[in-house]
Amino acid sequence: MKRLRMEIHGAVQGVGFRPFIYRLADSFDVTGWVCNTARGVILEVEGEETVLLRFGEAVEKEKPAISIIQDVTREYLEPVGYNGFEIRKSIGGERKALVLPDISTCDDCLEEIMDPENRRYRYPFTNCTNCGPRYSIINSIPYDRPATTMAGFHMCKKCLEEYESPSNRRFHTQPNACPECGPHLELWDHSGIILAERNEALKRTASAILDGKIVAVKGLGGFHLITLASSDKAVLILRERKGRKTKPFALMFPSSDMISSFCEVSEMEQNLLRSPESPIVLLKKREDHGSSKKLSDFISPGNPDLGVMLPYTPLHHLLLQEIGEPVVATSGNLSDEPICTDEKEALRRLSGLADLFLIHNRPIARHVDDSIVRVVDGREMVLRRARGYAPLPLRMNEESDAILAAGAHLKNTLALSIGNNVFISQHIGDMETPQAVKAYEEVWSSIESLYHAKADKVIYDMHPDYISTKYAVESGLPAFPVQHHIAHVFSCMLDNGLNPPLLGVSWDGTGYGTDGTIWGGEFFYIGKESVERVAHMRTFRLPGGEKAIREPRRAAIGLLSEMFDDPAAYIPSDVFSKKENIVLKRMLKNDLNSPSTSSAGRLFDVVASMLGLCQTNEFEGQAAMLLEYAVAGVETDDSYHLLLDRIAGKPWILDWESLINDIIKDITTGEKTSMISARFHNALAEGIVSVAELTGEKRVVLSGGCFQNVYLAERTADLLRKRGFTPVLHRKIPPNDGGIAPGQIFAAVNLFKNK
Repeated sequence: MKRLRMEIHGAVQGVGFRPFIYRLADSFDVTGWVCNTARGVILEVEGEETVLLRFGEAVEKEKPAISIIQDVTREYLEPVGYNGFEIRKSIGGERKALVLPDISTCDDCLEEIMDPENRRYRYPFTNCTNCGPRYSIINSIPYDRPATTMAGFHMCKKCLEEYESPSNRRFHTQPNACPECGPHLELWDHSGIILAERNEALKRTASAILDGKIVAVKGLGGFHLITLASSDKAVLILRERKGRKTKPFALMFPSSDMISSFCEVSEMEQNLLRSPESPIVLLKKREDHGSSKKLSDFISPGNPDLGVMLPYTPLHHLLLQEIGEPVVATSGNLSDEPICTDEKEALRRLSGLADLFLIHNRPIARHVDDSIVRVVDGREMVLRRARGYAPLPLRMNEESDAILAAGAHLKNTLALSIGNNVFISQHIGDMETPQAVKAYEEVWSSIESLYHAKADKVIYDMHPDYISTKYAVESGLPAFPVQHHIAHVFSCMLDNGLNPPLLGVSWDGTGYGTDGTIWGGEFFYIGKESVERVAHMRTFRLPGGEKAIREPRRAAIGLLSEMFDDPAAYIPSDVFSKKENIVLKRMLKNDLNSPSTSSAGRLFDVVASMLGLCQTNEFEGQAAMLLEYAVAGVETDDSYHLLLDRIAGKPWILDWESLINDIIKDITTGEKTSMISARFHNALAEGIVSVAELTGEKRVVLSGGCFQNVYLAERTADLLRKRGFTPVLHRKIPPNDGGIAPGQIFAAVNLFKNK
């Protein structure tokens, strides 16, 4: 007889791990106990040594599907004579347990809420050990009910029996509830007056949406603004109220079959839609959909894709079943603000947007947006990391100090390293409003307190005017900068478990360079403890600085002025007035507020402006997106040319002058915009391969917002493989600025080992 002691670290709380161990112990006829700790799960079992060996193997092989085991320690001791097996009270200590993301409704719970004979029939807050809220309700770990926002709801007799029964799938389900003892719905008007409660509130909400109303619906991690996707009038009213002219809206469909009638859906995309993460998935629209329902053309104007998701909570399932057709489900916020999480806050902030408010009385501990993914090069690529993914960590090969990363200015996230783990916060957003800054401060505080960690140092972006930079520098911690594009490369390395050496390609719109210019078309040799900028795009100036980022026409004038005395002659004639042309020429001639940039993202803007696709960005990256969409249906290997040039002792330069001249010729001769766009994209891919061949590094990491572009990413990856290289793209960490924070940490671990 022996006693086996196991300590299990990972995502093992809130997934039914203790009930699983309880049942496993019963099946092996061993005695002992199991409990949650701040570090994970710890257990002791007594039995014959051969039985304990098989028990230990079964723990890892048969674990709950949604759990994640990172490491297990085993110790064999002398038995102490346990009688039976029990789940013991959780114990505290140093926090190492992983907090699980919110998990979409499982099939068993869905079946219950649709069954008129079940006591949870049409109950919007049904959950079990396999699904339901986690990250959005947890205040601290270990993960027990008193440590969640369900602490104020006391289980009724029936729920408590489920909670205490080892054979029940709600055994130790912390958010367990039913209509008798759990949260409930209310429908409010603008004044907070209750119009209906419980099931009647849900039915009246569905009727209002079918009538073309806009309803603010409190969900899992915040509010959605929901309206009918088939109504042009409703969608246009939502656009007007939200101040969102053309940026696409996300859709929620009642079923995957209905999605397939409107969109092209691969097996991988179908799996993503139905996964426990249940993200928004970007899908191609079907030209001829097979549904009697229609979608408003104003949902994603000029965009061949739709961002779609399935219901992921019982509330959404019931609401969509009642409506019976797709709805717009966009974040409950104004532009550049975080989503609302509290009903009183929603009344204040969303009263100008929503006609009605469907709320519930389960508090939300932290805002969590919907995640966004797309399939690129045959793999999942997360574009916005939030619900379903946050706050699960990425693993490093070696342990580090506790490091906090302040992130970027746009699409901000924070990150914290503890040991081998890099924890990434949920998506916070653009740091453009007081509300966003407040949300940033709250996440900064909570990401440390959740794990009882205190960072030893903070890493920040080099841009001196970023709010995240100022916050880091004023934090009182030892603070170290990491250049923006270097952080991009390291984030992709962390995402794929790579260590130096390799070639990093970092292409995006804007990032502060070490020479004080605006970078964005960069190539780095990543060594074991050093980084060398080996190549970059040829620079050009941006008249108006920040204005040129919002206005592709200004970027076009800046670049074309490097080649021609009359740059305005090469963009559509009605883009600038005579007065504007004079002012811009003077700015460029006298170098007034016209910073230089090597940005690949701004090069996209230039070409989009020349082709008349976009002169002013309504949202970040709009011009580049329209240029990508312009390729639709074209299959060609034709390419313009980016010439490689070099001044001795300096990085290689990818020169765009020949490319621009060829585009001008094609525009003049009436070539199709789609062909011009394809040749432009192909030239960029060829340029990356040319630099890779110069360096000889076989592993090529592709990072930065430009590689959200499916055509560019897949074309580049394909060419690299054909030339004998190994391309590496993002997976679980966004390639855009949402991935900067974890990249800052991994760069610091590799480059600042003695600091």
